[in-house]
Amino acid sequence: MSVEWQARAGSLAWSNPLAWWWALLSLVSGTNIAVWFLLYHQLREQPAGRLDSAPGVELMLLLGAAYVFGCAFRSLLPRADVQRICLFDTWLSSVAVGRSVATVAEICFAVQWVMVLHRLGVMTGADTTLNIAWVVAPLILVAECFSWYAVLTTNYLGNAIENSLWAVGFFAVGIGLCRLLPDFAGPVRMILLIAIVGIAGYLAFLMTVDVPMYFNRWRAKAAGGGRLLRPLDGLRDASTRWVVTRDLSEWKDEITWMSLYFSAAVWASLALCVFYSHLR
Repeated sequence: MSVEWQARAGSLAWSNPLAWWWALLSLVSGTNIAVWFLLYHQLREQPAGRLDSAPGVELMLLLGAAYVFGCAFRSLLPRADVQRICLFDTWLSSVAVGRSVATVAEICFAVQWVMVLHRLGVMTGADTTLNIAWVVAPLILVAECFSWYAVLTTNYLGNAIENSLWAVGFFAVGIGLCRLLPDFAGPVRMILLIAIVGIAGYLAFLMTVDVPMYFNRWRAKAAGGGRLLRPLDGLRDASTRWVVTRDLSEWKDEITWMSLYFSAAVWASLALCVFYSHLR
């Protein structure tokens, strides 16, 4: 690490707003883990045969665990992929490690939605919802490939495409849920409506904040003649180089999406576990 960056890194003192942000992320992540264990314990304590009456609940919980624990890991050791910046000087802060954890967690999260859509589609005979269920996971897999492309080449256009694909995927999920509204009433219909509203908010954030941010970064780097890495060089760089900085200006654009990602998105994963366990 250069002397300049060492000077900028400083120490994570409580006078630094990043310390409070990190502490809040850690607290939320710890709470999320406790909730997952409580949820798992409660489902395991149900009378014999209860889990069998809701096929896939244990798998849903395991998928949820991958997302909850993966997000907790990334909360404790925050890093920004393309910039190679992090808060703590440890090899666990490397982008290669963090992106690998994120890839597994995000695929598991997508599969949770697939399971819910498929289950609801089977229950109602809604072909539209069933067809969407089969499309979501491949779409997210492609999005993960673009994420890795961005990480390895430091090309922000990959991030813009990745998040655009997430938007397309969840727009499809929203359509699948809307198709189910006429088939349900009472609490289930209310839950579907809440999910649809939540997805609409997520799409609005992606299209007005997240995607434009990465697109603008890509344009700025291209205009400045920024050099892109070749994939193999990028893999080596992502595995061995991490820059510790506690400069708020370096993190200000990451704070919003990370805060929402490591809180609301994890709550959605936990909620999917609860909702799925009641689908019979």
